Amino acid sequence: MGDTALEAVLRRDRAVVTAALVVIALLAWAYVLWLTADMVMPGSPMPGSAGGDMAGMDMSTMDMSKMDTSNMDMGGMDMSATVAPGFRSWASADFAFIFTMWAVMMVGMMTPSVAPMLLLYAGVGRKARADGRPIASTGWFFAGYLAVWVVFSVLATGAQWLLARLALLDPSMATDSAILGGLVLIAAGLYQWTPMKGVCLRQCQAPIAFLASHGGFRSAPLGALRLGIDHGAYCLGCCWALMALLFVGGVMNVLWIAGIAILVLLEKTVPTGQLIPRVSGALMAAIGAWLVFRAL
Repeated sequence: MGDTALEAVLRRDRAVVTAALVVIALLAWAYVLWLTADMVMPGSPMPGSAGGDMAGMDMSTMDMSKMDTSNMDMGGMDMSATVAPGFRSWASADFAFIFTMWAVMMVGMMTPSVAPMLLLYAGVGRKARADGRPIASTGWFFAGYLAVWVVFSVLATGAQWLLARLALLDPSMATDSAILGGLVLIAAGLYQWTPMKGVCLRQCQAPIAFLASHGGFRSAPLGALRLGIDHGAYCLGCCWALMALLFVGGVMNVLWIAGIAILVLLEKTVPTGQLIPRVSGALMAAIGAWLVFRAL
C-alpha cells in the first residue's frame, strides 16, 4: 500500500472514530438533558416538608407514580427516622438510577477530552495492521478508560446518598449550605495547584508521552484494557476535584455540567501547561472563601 493510500485510510479511520465519539457524547448528553427536564431525584425535599413549599405547589403537576413511599409507616415501623427530616430514603432502585445517571454523565463529560488519545490509538492501530503487527482494538482501551469512571460513579452515588441523608442537597442536587459549598470550592481550587494534579495532567495532555512511559501499545485485549485503566486513573487524578464541584452548582444543572466539561477539555487539550488549572484554581478558592466569609 502506498503512502498516499495509507494516509487516506488513516484519515477515514480517524473520521469513523471521531463520529463514534461524537455519537456517544451526544447520546450521553441527551440522557442528562432528559433527566433534568423530566425526573425527580431521590432525596429531593418532599412537598410540604422543610425543604418544600406545599402552598406554592400546583397539585395537578405532581406525578404520584414517582413518589417513594419508603417513609410511610410500614407495619408500625417509622421508616422516616432513618433519614433527615423532609427527605425520603433511597430504595435499591434509587441507587441504581443515580448510579446510571452519574455513569452516563461521566461518559458525556469525559469522552471529548479523551478523544485525542483514542484517535492516536486508532490511527496507530490501523497502521500496525497494515504492517502485519496488529494491536488490540481501540474499544478495549476505551472500555478500560470508562471502567475507571464507572468506579468513580459508584463513589459519587454514595456521596450523593450521604448528602441527601443529611439534608444538605436542594432539588437540583446542589448543596444548600453556603459554607459547605465554599469549602468544596476552596478544596478543589487548592488541588488545582498540587503536584499530584500536575503529574496527572501531564499524562493526559501528552498521549505519546503516556504511551512511551507505559510500554507502548498492547497486542492483547487485556493489555489494552489495563492500559486504558491506567490512562483513566491519571484522568481521574486530574479531574476528581472538578467533579466534586457538581455538588456545588447542582448535579442536575446542565449549564454547570457543561462548564465543568469545557474546563476539563481546555485543561487537557490547550497547550498552556498548568496555566489553566492554576488560574481556575485561584478563582475557585477565592469564590469559595467569599462564600464562607459571607455565610459566617
